[in-house]
Amino acid sequence: MIFGSVNSQLEPVVPVVIRGPQNEVEIDAIVDTGFNGALTLPPDVIAALGLRLKSRGRGVLADGSESFFDVYEALVLWSGRVLSISVGSADAAPLLGMSLLYGHDLAIQVIESGAVEIHEILRS
Repeated sequence: MIFGSVNSQLEPVVPVVIRGPQNEVEIDAIVDTGFNGALTLPPDVIAALGLRLKSRGRGVLADGSESFFDVYEALVLWSGRVLSISVGSADAAPLLGMSLLYGHDLAIQVIESGAVEIHEILRS
């Protein structure tokens, strides 16, 4: 299970451990259910991890505008496993999206300092 909390801007935040060829870091990522990718990271974190460029991506932002960004490969520690994921470069706070949440249950107490819990859905 992954535990986090709701910050003062009412954003659900969880810790995420990311591994790259040069380093491993733990970051706080904002859970964004409107983002269908796995994870975004700022360029300085991507550089510190030494992530390898994979491709260019295109996304549609909440305001309807289109954005282009670099996509990198990284390893993430998630639900007790190491997963290979795509990471989008974004000059903003890290976002955790629906691709990483797939197969999990998300519970958020939407109050300041409310609990955020993510656990894997057990399938038979």
